[in-house]
Amino acid sequence: MIVLKFGGTSVGTAESLANVKKIVEGLDREAVVVVSALGGLTDRLIATARMAADGDMNYIPECEAMARRHYDIIRAVVPEERCEMTCSAISPILHELRRLYDGVNLIADLPEKTLAQIVSTGERMSSVIVAAMLPQATHLDSLSIIRTEKWFEKDIAATDLTTSLIREALAKDDVIFPVVMGGFISSDKNTSEITNLGRGGSDYTAALVAAAMDAEVLQIWTDVDGFLTCDPRIVPQARVIDTMSFVESMDLCTFGAKVIYPPTIYPVFHKNIPIRILNTHRPEAPGTFISDSHSASRPPVTGVSALRDEALVTLRGKMAADPAAISTRCFNALARKGLAVHLVARTPEVNAFSFAIATPDSPAAIRLLKEEFAPELVDGLLEVLELQSGLATIAVVGDNVKSLQGGAQRLRTLLEADGITIHALSDHASETALSFVVEGDESPQALRVLHRALFEASPADGEPG
Repeated sequence: MIVLKFGGTSVGTAESLANVKKIVEGLDREAVVVVSALGGLTDRLIATARMAADGDMNYIPECEAMARRHYDIIRAVVPEERCEMTCSAISPILHELRRLYDGVNLIADLPEKTLAQIVSTGERMSSVIVAAMLPQATHLDSLSIIRTEKWFEKDIAATDLTTSLIREALAKDDVIFPVVMGGFISSDKNTSEITNLGRGGSDYTAALVAAAMDAEVLQIWTDVDGFLTCDPRIVPQARVIDTMSFVESMDLCTFGAKVIYPPTIYPVFHKNIPIRILNTHRPEAPGTFISDSHSASRPPVTGVSALRDEALVTLRGKMAADPAAISTRCFNALARKGLAVHLVARTPEVNAFSFAIATPDSPAAIRLLKEEFAPELVDGLLEVLELQSGLATIAVVGDNVKSLQGGAQRLRTLLEADGITIHALSDHASETALSFVVEGDESPQALRVLHRALFEASPADGEPG
């Protein structure tokens, strides 16, 4: 068995859906197909919900336009004899969506639970359409098998229960493969209320299914040819990475490469199930193959990426001289509220401890740290909590990055020689990434400098080719 996930750009138009149909029909083994909502729909569902909550009556024509789009797609891709049945299947979902919008407008508020219900309609409808488009397929309701539980106020997959429900659902005698299901959407294991796995959660759904069924491979079908050595919009010379390790893919995604959703990798990594990134619009392209087998003779660097809109949080004082103690308390305080630290930075200061975090999370981070270290701030063991925004984190990623000639210092020299300001760097926290914090508006130039040195220079120049 294999598991295929098709993202929004793969199911956004009649033309792209025709590619999906051809790919699935060409399979020679049992498969589970996980689909996102129609391209751009999730953002539109959210924007329309906010319109309704704000009293903007344009939510009504927006809702009607979304309904027309789905009916038009059905008429374009579903065989005529199944069109009426398919329209009848999504009609109640569209009526439910309109009812939810009307309710939001009436109370002039958008509760999180209601928003989860609203955004779930996208995958619920797209999965019905894709199943109907195929000559024969089984549609599986993701809400009945992908279950979540609360963890520090967030919904996370209840993995054991979900695994059991997936296996049970796919083992039924009346199941005809391929099986089509919606990604992203889920339900609470205790209340059965609709939840979701977060943006990018369709990738995660597919990984959960692949792990549960011990799939041969997880295929992520998207609109790019695979992982690239850098963002091609910034570095046109970027090239496709043929093979990489799970850890390298996690690092590149964590530091801004938006190819797959980072948590996707964990379930299949633990089962040693490879991932292949493929282009729906160019299915003949070989893509990127991700597995745990890699050679020590590979180049030290696999790719470079940037995480923008970053902030650097710095704690100064005597206590900051003990990074082990202060980091544990910092990260525990932030994790309890679901805030993620992107890197622990090394700075020239002795009594200082710094880390990078997403700028939108920084106000909450400062508040939590002030609460956590209130006694130390009063006693003077910590003197300053400083926040610097408008930054970016640049990561140089590779399983063998530690063998890079000259290491982080060499790369820092290259960046500074090009006029780029380095606010902090991290070269010890990770075995597979060297990271630099730079000014946000300098991040494109930093990527170009690093890519030129690491991937474009000839061996005669003394640089890795």
